[in-house]
Amino acid sequence: MRTLLVVLSVFFSSVVWADELVSAKQLLKDMASAVERRNFDASFVVVKGNAMEPYRWLHGIEDDKELELLSLLNGAGLEIVRVDDKVTYFEPQSEPYTIHSPSISGPIPEVLFQDIESLQANYDFVLGGKGRIVNRPAQLVRLEAKDDNKYNYWLWIDTESALLLKAAYVNQNGELLEQLQLTHITVSENPVSQLSELLQRDFPEPITQILNASETSAQSNWQIGWLPQGFELLKSDRHKLDLNNELADYYLFSDGLVDISVFVQRPLPGQRPSGALTSGATTVYVHNTSAYDVSVVGNIPAATAKAIAESVKRPL
Repeated sequence: MRTLLVVLSVFFSSVVWADELVSAKQLLKDMASAVERRNFDASFVVVKGNAMEPYRWLHGIEDDKELELLSLLNGAGLEIVRVDDKVTYFEPQSEPYTIHSPSISGPIPEVLFQDIESLQANYDFVLGGKGRIVNRPAQLVRLEAKDDNKYNYWLWIDTESALLLKAAYVNQNGELLEQLQLTHITVSENPVSQLSELLQRDFPEPITQILNASETSAQSNWQIGWLPQGFELLKSDRHKLDLNNELADYYLFSDGLVDISVFVQRPLPGQRPSGALTSGATTVYVHNTSAYDVSVVGNIPAATAKAIAESVKRPL
């Protein structure tokens, strides 16, 4: 009898766990669908420690075209425009450029509006509690990293509109390191006039995409000996850094949710100890050797960035 009870307990626990997984995934899929088909005008802030960045986010459908506008409201400003699969970036002190992409590269990870199934190998989808965000009912969905080398990512989704209300990078102790919080959102039947005006604007023609990893890996001068589970090389090249105009080998890795950049360059003058700087969830770790310097940048723990930097070696 005891054995039967144990078997039944395991069975029903598995059923509950499976239902929770499906529900959490379905909520994320509903959110992606809502962002794709709804007309909305939203404002949000990204909070990193004592720093705060305000954004305005517009989305709509007109003449069978999907329109999106993301604007950074502080400083010199940043504007990103999407018309269907053409995304144009207007950045300070740079010429505008257009690329082919189904989504905008901004504070919200693009994968959340695309194929979330790709995250399942490295993250568990878990339902959290319910609450209120911007005076709207919200359901928490947690993307829990399957190892301690990465942060977790939590999302609060509007239970009525299925739109995103809040998101945060969270460490293994449950502490919110960096938050994206909507301050207002209006869902309407028609897109706002500012989006309609995009159809009358001229944008640069899409540029040729950068060579992918398989096409550039032959140019690799370094071996990155260790990476957290699930990270793959997206691209690599050699270019001068804006900060110091020094030539560096550059590698971009991603697990689908988080990107990690690795820069390798000749040692800069002066003796500087290796170490990390953090801002919100972002870590910059610089590893100094007598022969070369390695910098690792990404939304990852400092210990992870350190391990990556120290694993970089010249190929044998």
